[in-house]
Amino acid sequence: MENLFAVVVTYNRADFLQNLLDSFARLGTAPARILVVDNASTDHTAQVVARAADAGGPPIQYERLERNAGGAGGFSRGVELALEAGAEWLWLMDDDVEVLPGAVEALDRFTPDYSCMIGRRYDANGKPFFWQHHFVEALGIFLPVSRDVFKHSDVFRTNVGNFEGMLIRASVARSIGLPDPRFFITWDDLIYGWLAAQKAPVVYVNAFVIRKVRAQRQVDLGLRHLNDSSDLSRRYVMRNRGLVAQYLRAHGKYNRAGFAAGTALTFLKELVRLVLVERTLKGAGALWQGWRESRSILADAGWAPMPALPAYPGRGTGRD
Repeated sequence: MENLFAVVVTYNRADFLQNLLDSFARLGTAPARILVVDNASTDHTAQVVARAADAGGPPIQYERLERNAGGAGGFSRGVELALEAGAEWLWLMDDDVEVLPGAVEALDRFTPDYSCMIGRRYDANGKPFFWQHHFVEALGIFLPVSRDVFKHSDVFRTNVGNFEGMLIRASVARSIGLPDPRFFITWDDLIYGWLAAQKAPVVYVNAFVIRKVRAQRQVDLGLRHLNDSSDLSRRYVMRNRGLVAQYLRAHGKYNRAGFAAGTALTFLKELVRLVLVERTLKGAGALWQGWRESRSILADAGWAPMPALPAYPGRGTGRD
């Protein structure tokens, strides 16, 4: 992969970030640059980055934001910086994962044919983590795929993204614009992948490239996992339904009745998460708050999607 930039967003998880940067340093084939966007951390993140930069691994570019812009805002700024620096490929990931040996080579074998892909990952216990989903536009929700997607092929086509290792060609990123910072957290990567799927195939590939390091409480339902959450996340899961609806509208794919049903299903899923994982219903108030906020977003007649970015002459001309 020519000029691969890893874009990492971090917030007050310096020790996880240290582990991730160490894993980059162990790669046989490493990114041309690691771009770390710090969401105004108050811990020792800056010192961790400085030590890693002095250790002789891949070059590190560090930017500390003035305020916490959430994962969505951090990735928006990170993608912007990477594109400005001339990246040809962008590898987007949170700070609580590590990259596995051979990851770049494993992904690179798919790049002649695909411009946006998501590799497989292990959970904190070293077991394969199921995250193969598809965005159902009529409902405005993503649903797990109920079969072994790699039974007959090492590639499975999808239409969602994931910022725990999503790889995207710069030309596709420019055509869909930056990740939307208005999401703050949740739904941002899913919709970014969906937007990419409007321009080029988005695929899961049968290659383990990431391991989740931060342990989470979870319930294995067979078809999918339910992880623990927080009131902030629950609020934004519902609030950002308004943004999802606006993106569907912008692409002529909004179904009012179907979307209402999808919102009800989303609310129900979060209640199930509360009961099975958190073993409480105390977070239900955050869901109601987010739902009310989503109505205001949905009613905004002046809303507009993130704009496409201009192509850079001589760059981003790879196969899409």
